[in-house]
Amino acid sequence: MPLETTLPDSGAADAGRFAEQILGGGLQAGDTLSPELAAHIRFLQKEHMKLCRQVRRLTETIERNKSIALEAAHLQAIRSAEERKQEKYMKLLLENSGDIIILCDDAGRFAYCTDSFLQKAGIDSFDRINGHYYREVFNRFSDAQWSGRIQDIFSAASENRESLSLEETVDIGGDGHPRRYSIHFTPMEDELGMVVGAMMLFHDIEEVLAAKEQAEQASIAKSEFLANMSHEIRTPMNAIIGMTRIAKSADEVEKKDYCLGKIENASAHLLGVINDILDMSKIEANKFELSFTEFDFEKMLMRITDVIDFRVGEKSQTLFVKTDPDIPDYIISDEQRLAQVITNLFSNAIKFTPEKGTISLKVHKVSESANGETCTLQIEVSDTGIGITEDQKARLFQSFVQADNSVSRKFGGTGLGLAISKRIIEMMGGVIWVESEPGKGSAFKFTIQAGVGSKTSTHEIFAPKMENIHALVVDDSSELREYFLALAKEIGFPCDEADGGAQAIAMMESKVYDIYFVDWRMPGMDGTELSREIRKKTGERTVIIMISAYEWGQIADKAKAAGVDGFIPKPIFSSNIVNCINRHFWVEKKFEPGPARPKPDAHDTVLEGKRILIAEDIDINREIVITLLEPWDMNIRCAENGEEALEMFQAEPDGFDLIFMDVHMPVMDGFVATRRIRAFEAETRAGLQKQVPIIAMTANVFAEDIEKCLASGMTDHVGKPLDMEQVVEKLKKYLAS
Repeated sequence: MPLETTLPDSGAADAGRFAEQILGGGLQAGDTLSPELAAHIRFLQKEHMKLCRQVRRLTETIERNKSIALEAAHLQAIRSAEERKQEKYMKLLLENSGDIIILCDDAGRFAYCTDSFLQKAGIDSFDRINGHYYREVFNRFSDAQWSGRIQDIFSAASENRESLSLEETVDIGGDGHPRRYSIHFTPMEDELGMVVGAMMLFHDIEEVLAAKEQAEQASIAKSEFLANMSHEIRTPMNAIIGMTRIAKSADEVEKKDYCLGKIENASAHLLGVINDILDMSKIEANKFELSFTEFDFEKMLMRITDVIDFRVGEKSQTLFVKTDPDIPDYIISDEQRLAQVITNLFSNAIKFTPEKGTISLKVHKVSESANGETCTLQIEVSDTGIGITEDQKARLFQSFVQADNSVSRKFGGTGLGLAISKRIIEMMGGVIWVESEPGKGSAFKFTIQAGVGSKTSTHEIFAPKMENIHALVVDDSSELREYFLALAKEIGFPCDEADGGAQAIAMMESKVYDIYFVDWRMPGMDGTELSREIRKKTGERTVIIMISAYEWGQIADKAKAAGVDGFIPKPIFSSNIVNCINRHFWVEKKFEPGPARPKPDAHDTVLEGKRILIAEDIDINREIVITLLEPWDMNIRCAENGEEALEMFQAEPDGFDLIFMDVHMPVMDGFVATRRIRAFEAETRAGLQKQVPIIAMTANVFAEDIEKCLASGMTDHVGKPLDMEQVVEKLKKYLAS
């Protein structure tokens, strides 16, 4: 029903209430208003409802925004805590980083650095360098040139906006101990892509490079060791196989005996190499053990000198053995292993000492326990050889390493002997060291802890009372006379000395001697002439004993004809003196006849007259090759090293049809010699294709070894031990035309 009723006569107050009723929808049916007012009221009612809805929406929005704000605040709090945590760990990371990290601004001023840099540079606080130019800071531990190079790299990294790296050796601490660093430069950009600074990272690579070098050296040492082992094993095998082949074709018994002797010597060397390898394998597996027994120390030394005496004589060397009087007759130790150590040191001394050099063994007691049950012995083997450098000393006792491979190629050896000796000595409670200078010889010294044996040596005394025997020792070596007199005093008989035959004869005029100890080889009047004069003057009432480093079998006939009764070898031991009359030596006969030549087949005449050069440093290898090639009537010449082969070829460029070139030789090896021969051919035969065939002749037969031979300019390869059929096949291949 339309609102057409009139307002009540209730005054203004009632009008307000009436308006509230209208706004609140409180008009009742039957109430009348004017159309205009009614319309206006309806409009107000709509607006009121609209405002109420807006208020509700606004209230909901406020509540929702409040919730969002609370949630955002909560998230911000969580994010701030996480950022602080990350900042904490980042700071810990930087503070504990072994690398040096430096941040600079776009002008090159310090903005940050890790504590590692401050510690290295000796700077107590970052505040002292904060804002300083890095060149100013770096100049404390580097020169201006290095700082300038860093500046160039720094600028290039910033301009090109790329990371750059280099390796430098820098003494950041300024303590004289520079370190190698890998230095990285990385430009830093902001969110707009502008370069605002750079980071420098110094990574210490000293240990890494040292480990790398050590690993490379170990790899090289391993390769060299394997090559040496191949050489050391195949060389005696070459002699054994070659001499066996020669012996089979020989008709004379003497020649067969000669070949068998060479085979025996090569077999003994091969056995020594194998024993060294086995010993080292036991040491590496920690299964190397000693066996302690009681033995006669002097007799052990005598057995050692008996073994090496022939090699000493071959080089006309002088060998002395001096033991202090207080050395126990019997000691408790591992006799075999102790003898192995001394023999190894003797072998090295003989090997590296030139002809007519001197080698000596000295033994003295360093100390003895209070109860007298144990003692410390020091044993020294010295020589007048080539000596050892300080750098070589550092590598001398390492396994699988030789002091100088070029020298070892000349003298041979596995590189294991001293390492094994060191281990044996350490297991005996001792130490080993060397004192040496290049060109002044070497002295290898070691100590051992040994038990004192309960036995004492007994010598067969040929006279009732030693003190009643008057002796005269005649030798041109004052050192030997001094040692002989000390032994005589220890044994208990009086002894005079003379430096030669003339002085000895003069002394005989005024004194009668019972025994004469005469050196066989002396200047002026030698031992044989002196013995003859002594026998003429004294008749049969005296005993004449010849002393010599030479084998008794070589001088026995002349000595006995001159009236000599017995023989004592050098070096001299007290037991030899006491038992000199009864001591004799059997010496193997040495015979070196020329080998018989088998007749070649008729079809092999294509090799007759061909000119062959053999470059080989080992005598027996040359002998084998020459003997095996003799049936083909070739003209064979030899060189003992690569340098000699090069000189021979340069002197006669057209004088050789083929060269057999050993790879491992002293002075100049086969690789270098081949390259220089090829270079010489290129210079003297410009435009010509002709090259002399060079066939590698080596015990190294691995594929990489053959490739290395061919790469150096060699034409082909044959392995040791030589297969004669293969050698002849190669000869025909390159010489038949």
